[in-house]
Amino acid sequence: MTGQRVVATYWIETAFPLDQAAATMAGEQSTGTFVRVPGETDALRVAHAARVESVTDLGAVDAPSLPGSGLPKGGGTRRAGRVVLSWPLVNFGPSLPNLLAAIAGNLSELKAFSGLKLLDITLPPAFLDRYQGPQFGVAGTRRLAGVYDRPIIGSIIKPSVGLSPDATAEQVRVLVEAGVDFIKDDELQADGPHCPFNERITAVLRVIRDHADRTGKRVMFAANLTGEIDEMLARHDHVLAEGGTCVMASMNSIGLPAMKVLRAHAQLPIHGHRNGWGMFGRSPAIGMSFVAYQKLWRLAGIDHTHVNGIDNKFCESNDSVIASARECLTPMFPAPHPGCEVMPVFSSGQSARQAAPTYAALSTTDLMFAAGGGIMAHPGGPAAGVRALRQAWDAAVAGVPVDQAARDAPELEAALGAFAG
Repeated sequence: MTGQRVVATYWIETAFPLDQAAATMAGEQSTGTFVRVPGETDALRVAHAARVESVTDLGAVDAPSLPGSGLPKGGGTRRAGRVVLSWPLVNFGPSLPNLLAAIAGNLSELKAFSGLKLLDITLPPAFLDRYQGPQFGVAGTRRLAGVYDRPIIGSIIKPSVGLSPDATAEQVRVLVEAGVDFIKDDELQADGPHCPFNERITAVLRVIRDHADRTGKRVMFAANLTGEIDEMLARHDHVLAEGGTCVMASMNSIGLPAMKVLRAHAQLPIHGHRNGWGMFGRSPAIGMSFVAYQKLWRLAGIDHTHVNGIDNKFCESNDSVIASARECLTPMFPAPHPGCEVMPVFSSGQSARQAAPTYAALSTTDLMFAAGGGIMAHPGGPAAGVRALRQAWDAAVAGVPVDQAARDAPELEAALGAFAG
């Protein structure tokens, strides 16, 4: 652990000199105080102080992005910058909760800043001594889903709440008979009184088992087990006993330590749902990027996570979506350490029209492509919706323009007409 350092990159906005602002960040999150106190020796600072690795001036800013910021005595010119800090790992050890306290902590509240956002983190391999990372990742998920050399085509249970266990199972029946590979449970429904978890999962997995017995295809269902830690472990065991092949947890709802416990217990892939991430990622002036965020959860043990989708219904740009997906598939540590890659899940308003631009931007089929309306609202019905997605992806990989491919694929042609945008 000695000599190993954690590195974090930030975007900042401040009226103070950028070098001074960076030093303030480093001091606040390690050994510094606004006045030196007893015990704050030079030796302590040398051993434990956060270090400013670089400061890049990004130019002047007309107005503060966030309220409540201060000005230096005599005023100052507000500027944006990119700051890279590092910490000795011995300050907090390989602990994700304490890492988060160090690299985020009180920084966003400091009066010197009118904007501060965590952009990226680089962690030493010592974290792998404590955290297991994904158990299944891309390869294990493909094996359980039985899908290779193309995206895993998925869909979502809707409406969000109100369905009984039997009604949920009926939606699953429609989707498995349509030919999907993966179904995501509703993130808003874990164990509500009108749809208890055990009853819902028993009903759903009975449908999936019956379909597998008839066809040989076992569809992966990500059962939402979000809850208290003891509840989640028991729910995982119920899914496993019923023959399920995936569980889902809302990451922001349960927290990193709970995810670590679930990962240590789990015998199934963990579908990490990022609902609530917009609180961290939407503002360019505060929070953290998904590039940084997903690294924490990969170490904690998720196997898949959502990245939005091309031309999605939310506020995220296509460039941000692709950057997020690419990072999920990029190793976190240098060889020979495990890469901790996880499968990105494209969702949110996806249809056959997004296959080609998604593949062109990402250059891989190692992803889940989840469509709700893009399957269920197809003019020919859900089975035609699934076929249209397969046809669109086959064309994208082959380099055939989607309009050209549609001439020989009626399901795809109908999808392009129905989902014209």
